[in-house]
Amino acid sequence: MPDDPPATPTPDPADAPSPADAPTPPKKRAARTRSKTAAPEAPAPADAPTAKTEPADEAKAPEGPRAPRRATLDPATQQLLALRRALDVRRPIFGRQAANRYERIGRDGAWRRPRGLQSKQRRHYGYRPKIVRVGYRSPARVRGLVPSGFRPILVRTSADLQGVDPRVEAAVIARTVGTRRRLVLEEEAQQLGIRVLNPIVKAESEA
Repeated sequence: MPDDPPATPTPDPADAPSPADAPTPPKKRAARTRSKTAAPEAPAPADAPTAKTEPADEAKAPEGPRAPRRATLDPATQQLLALRRALDVRRPIFGRQAANRYERIGRDGAWRRPRGLQSKQRRHYGYRPKIVRVGYRSPARVRGLVPSGFRPILVRTSADLQGVDPRVEAAVIARTVGTRRRLVLEEEAQQLGIRVLNPIVKAESEA
């Protein structure tokens, strides 16, 4: 008679591992998403030395008085300037005869008085343009002044700047002066407090 197979031992319930002792399955790592915004920096410790930030080098203003925006004029001259502005508004446009007919006549705006014997403009017909006459001129005392009241002085060299009165005169740099020399003249004029009417470099704020 064959031998019986050995009986398998039955597990004891007391020896079974408890759920707390059972090994936990590994967790899946969440996929990292790159954030568009930069992560906030961690605060530096209190004992760490703080880096000293040096202030940016500020542009040093050139020495010298500021150039005035308007000329120093007496009340009578200021009144004449106001009168000149009123006359400029009422002054008509002096059109040359036949300027609308020929481009070569009217393109540059030059004035020539009419001389024809039968010219309607010469005979002051009302429907023809006005003719230049002495009654349309500005007061002689303010003739040649710029709207701000300065009398323009043509400047080519540094020696020309020395004779300019900053209160009533302003410098106009000649067009034959090169850019490099023009910048030097503008800097010298700013140090002397002289206003330049045709500058390359315009100041941000002026008195």
